[in-house]
Amino acid sequence: MRSMWMGMLNFGLVSMPVKLYSAVSSKTVHFKHLHASDHSRVYTKRFCPVDEEEVAFDELVRGYEIAPERYVVIEDDELAALAPEFTRTIEIEDFVELEEIDRIYFDQSYYVVPNKGGAKSYQLLLQAMSETGKVAIARVVLRSRERLVAIRPRDDALLMTTMNFGDEVQPTSELRELGDVRLHVGERELDVARRLVQSLAEPFDISRYRDTYREAVLELIDRKASGEEVEVQAKTQRRPTASTDLMGALQASLEQVHERGDGDGGTPASTEVSIPQEPQPA
Repeated sequence: MRSMWMGMLNFGLVSMPVKLYSAVSSKTVHFKHLHASDHSRVYTKRFCPVDEEEVAFDELVRGYEIAPERYVVIEDDELAALAPEFTRTIEIEDFVELEEIDRIYFDQSYYVVPNKGGAKSYQLLLQAMSETGKVAIARVVLRSRERLVAIRPRDDALLMTTMNFGDEVQPTSELRELGDVRLHVGERELDVARRLVQSLAEPFDISRYRDTYREAVLELIDRKASGEEVEVQAKTQRRPTASTDLMGALQASLEQVHERGDGDGGTPASTEVSIPQEPQPA
């Protein structure tokens, strides 16, 4: 695995050389567009509808749309003057409690590892953060963009996670549909709902959850690559319907969980509860 960034991690007046490695590897299956008649690769071209010709990359400029078909052109040197100073440093600004950070702010994660000569300082920071339970908030320039990051211990390494800024997260006050949930809930319904949640509660184990769609796609690719003729079977789409009896649906779900748990002696399987929809206005 190759590092994607090298620089310094500054902790007060202590500086240590570090490297960054991506902590997550996307397993999404990517496809290319092919011409249906001969299966040759199809490429996207930059085309100008006014001149009716293809445009070379060096003839492109950046434009920001301020109204339909109205743009403000921004030059490269104008952007360069505003860009954050390119430094290979991760500057720790604060230490906070992890519980104080809403998970919605977390984005992409990287492992921070010591570079040559930085092992002792790295171990000192790692151990101090582990014992105090604190998370470091820092800034770093990645791919010409200044990013806010959270750094916290994970096993025997430091994990750096890029963060969304506060104004990048949409407030729930803009979701008009949430006005429909401010309804009175009966205590009996709430009690059964609590018991259903507790019946389905389990310690989190990421290995229990698999990307079954990706696995099926890769199996299909292997079968077709080996020359197998694959017969497509039509799949009927099951459309969920809302329950009209909320209490009945809750009780039946709770009984179903208990039956499954008693039947195999293992963990109760997850179940689905449909909440009745409010009547639509005419």
